[in-house]
This record gives sequence, C-alpha cells and structure tokens, in this order.
Amino acid sequence: MSGGRAHAGHMVRRIGVFAFFSVVLAFFSLPMLWLATAPFDANPSITVSVPEFTLANFRAILDNPYALGSLGNSVLQAGGAALVVVTLAATAAYALSRVRVPGRDALLYVLLLLSSIVTGTAAMVPIFELATRLNLIDTHLGVILTVSGGLLPAAIFILKDFMDATPTSYEESARVFGAGPVQILLHVAVPLVRPGLATIAVWAVANVWGGFLLQFILIRDPQRAPGSVVLYTLYTEGGQPDLSLLSAFSLLYSLPVVLMYLFVSTRYGFRFHGGIKR
Repeated sequence: MSGGRAHAGHMVRRIGVFAFFSVVLAFFSLPMLWLATAPFDANPSITVSVPEFTLANFRAILDNPYALGSLGNSVLQAGGAALVVVTLAATAAYALSRVRVPGRDALLYVLLLLSSIVTGTAAMVPIFELATRLNLIDTHLGVILTVSGGLLPAAIFILKDFMDATPTSYEESARVFGAGPVQILLHVAVPLVRPGLATIAVWAVANVWGGFLLQFILIRDPQRAPGSVVLYTLYTEGGQPDLSLLSAFSLLYSLPVVLMYLFVSTRYGFRFHGGIKR
C-alpha cells in the first residue's frame, strides 16, 4: 500500500510539473501566435483569434514609402556593426589571449563593467554631442560606430574565451613554416574560432536590429531610418497603434533575424555553458 501511494504521489508531482510548464509555455507562446496570425487578419485586435484571412495588411504596408527602405537600412546598420564588432573583437581577443599584459583580466572586467553601467541612455547627451561635431548625424556610419562601441567590451570578453580554448601548437607550427602574425591570425586562429565569431555576429546583429533609442536620436532623415524607428511611426493620428500595419510590418521585420539565427544555428550550433560557449 505504501508503495502504491508513493507511486501515485510521484505521478501527481510529474503531472503537476508538466501542467506548470505547459501553462508557462502557452503564456510565452501567445505573442508569437499573435504575430503569426494578426498580419493575415482583416480586423486584428490585441487578442489571439482565428484570422479572417486577407493580404490587404501587407499591401498597405508596402504602400508606406519608408517601410521596405527601412528594412534595407536595418540590414546595412546591423551588418556593418556586426562586421566592425567581429573584426575588432577578434583581433583584440587574440592579442589579449596570447600576450601576457599586466592587469589583463582586470582590464577586461572593468571594460565589461563600464559597458554595463554606462548604457546608451546614460551616455546619450555626450554621444549626440560627439556625433554632431563629427558630422555623423543622419548617417549610417554614425549609428554603426556608436552601437559597435557599446557592444565591443562584451564581445571581446566572450571571444577571448574561445581564443583561450584554441591550442597554440597550431600557431607554433605555422610560425616554424614562416607564417607571419597576420597570416597566423587569419589562417589558423580565425578558422578555429568560427563558431565563436558566428555567435558574436548573431548577437551583434540582434542587438542592433532591435535597437531603437540610438537610432531614433542619431537618424533624423526618414529615408535613412531603420525598421525599429519606422515601426514606432505606425500609429494613427490619435496616437493609437494601427494594428493591421503594425502586425504586418512586425512579421516582415522579425523574419530576417529568425532566418539568420536558424541558418547559423544549423551550421555551427549554439551550446552555452554558464553563459560562455566552449
């Protein structure tokens, strides 16, 4: 009898755990379900419902003079920032991993701490002043340089872990055969840490793609505005969100990042251990 009660209690606990996680999963799945159904609904609302199928929402968003251009601007800014971050983080992480600099670890932690404390919001006034003096307002380069500077400390910190895990014997062999430092970096170290570079690239693109405040302040010309800023403008004259336009544009805006993540995840895989990939 005691064994039967213990088995029944174990089953009840398992059912309770499954029920709890099912409720949590359903709660977090509702926004994704709304995003998948509302763009095709003739009368979308803030609730999830069976859509009255139509493509008029997409035709309406395509009639917006800035919608498609903003997606191209987002690709340019996110891709440019990812290129800058990956390139500079790779060279800095390699140098910090191979050269024994006094206070190296302390420097890394200070940079990471400062990048977390001094956020874009807190530094917005000096950033805007600096961008104005350098004539970077209303330019994609201004956005790329600004967001790259904020992402670099964390990117260097993460990528150094990848560099530390690569064996130096390969580099020593290449050096014996006459390879220079740049050749060793490009042809030996970089191929070994390609999963890390892909991780940093996806992380940088996702941060820039979803960023709003810096882009909103640094870009004044609607022709150069990214998708996150154009998304903010899809409201009625009374200040209410136009759900038909918002839902359609949100779906178009989220697809490139999702497809990029699936491609990189399939090619390299993301396996994180304690926040740092090994």
